[in-house]
Amino acid sequence: MSSAEPRTPGPDHLWSVDEHLEDVLSTVRPLEPIELQLLDAQGCVLVEDVMVPLSLPPFDNSSMDGYAVRVADVSGASEEFPADLEVVGDVAAGAADPVRVGPGQAARIMTGAPLPPGAETVVPVEWTDGGLGAGPVSGMRARSLAPEGATGHVRVYRPAEARAHVRAKGGDVRAGDRALSAGTVLGPPQIALLAAIGRGTVRVRPRPRVVVLSTGSELVQPDEQLGGGQIYDSNSFALTAAARDAGAIGYRVGAVADDADTLRSTIEDQLVRADLMVTTGGVSVGAYDVVKEALSHVGDEDEPGAGVEFRKLAMQPGKPQGFGTVGPDHIPLLALPGNPVSSYVSFELFVRPAIRTLMGLQDVHRPTVRARLNADKALSSPRGRRQFLRGSHRDGEVTPVGGSGSHLIAALAQADALIVVPEDVESVEPGAEVEVILLG
Repeated sequence: MSSAEPRTPGPDHLWSVDEHLEDVLSTVRPLEPIELQLLDAQGCVLVEDVMVPLSLPPFDNSSMDGYAVRVADVSGASEEFPADLEVVGDVAAGAADPVRVGPGQAARIMTGAPLPPGAETVVPVEWTDGGLGAGPVSGMRARSLAPEGATGHVRVYRPAEARAHVRAKGGDVRAGDRALSAGTVLGPPQIALLAAIGRGTVRVRPRPRVVVLSTGSELVQPDEQLGGGQIYDSNSFALTAAARDAGAIGYRVGAVADDADTLRSTIEDQLVRADLMVTTGGVSVGAYDVVKEALSHVGDEDEPGAGVEFRKLAMQPGKPQGFGTVGPDHIPLLALPGNPVSSYVSFELFVRPAIRTLMGLQDVHRPTVRARLNADKALSSPRGRRQFLRGSHRDGEVTPVGGSGSHLIAALAQADALIVVPEDVESVEPGAEVEVILLG
């Protein structure tokens, strides 16, 4: 991780949202690639193209349970005049040396089994008497119960065209094709493809490790008894979940009391498992804002550029923010406000893009759309501040959810979008077109 350059133009500078985000993303660098086993690589980003070493499927095989036959032998077959063929054996999935099918012959074949030499097509078992001589059947009897099914004769009641019900070699991908491109996020289908072409490991950027801790002596863990003046800690749960949703490995640390020394030692203890650290609370101008107290002067003369800077942003909610690097490896740290909505909005705007950058993704931002404002009255916004209001987006419309208060957690739980009101706009009328950030 490269050290952070001096950022703040001046102590009284009011940073724009874009300036702060640019500062964050110019400091954060993608993690170094590593080789991982397939399941360990789930959620990671490929750093190189993966080529196909062998065709899929690697051989012609049957897509049905039935009989492998020659086209001429079943031409004109019907229920009144069935084709009567000699069964020369079974061809099961995994068969390495299948029987040969000659004129007037058939091989009983299972789904996925290789098309045997001499055979040109497959007739489903439902088109035959299954070797029982009593009209069309609905399926085959298990070989263990009726081994004689692999011999004798079978009647075929319908003709089949050449290569009917046959999966062609290379019908999925061919040797030399590109299976996956660099930059692909590995989900279950991509891991299935890698396994199918024989890749047991893959070179990826690992999922970032994000440590989340909240501060405040008033915070109590869920399931514990609340005392006077106490509230439950929701921020650390929300942001750890958000980090995981963004693709990271999220580690939640229990709330830290309002003590600068305790906070500093907690952060130092957590650095060993962090590629990115996130704190909430303690970044404003109060007498107990310990994050600011603990981190404002963190740094090392031997590590120039280390330290966290605190600034004010021209946004609502989320005006107070902190950003910098900590520890000898210059781990990025984002210090977010303590109010639940402020911290969550700040995470979406700044932390999530940082996580996606660490992953090596090109597109690190949530999608944005234009939508018509569905509201009973005009929305007001402070001039000079970019406001982010919670909303519900559907069918080209967005409806505000809850008020603008930064403590309204219940409203946040109902929102799937953020309504963006620009800095130079003080009022937005119902029916106006607005920018919307989609959260889901």
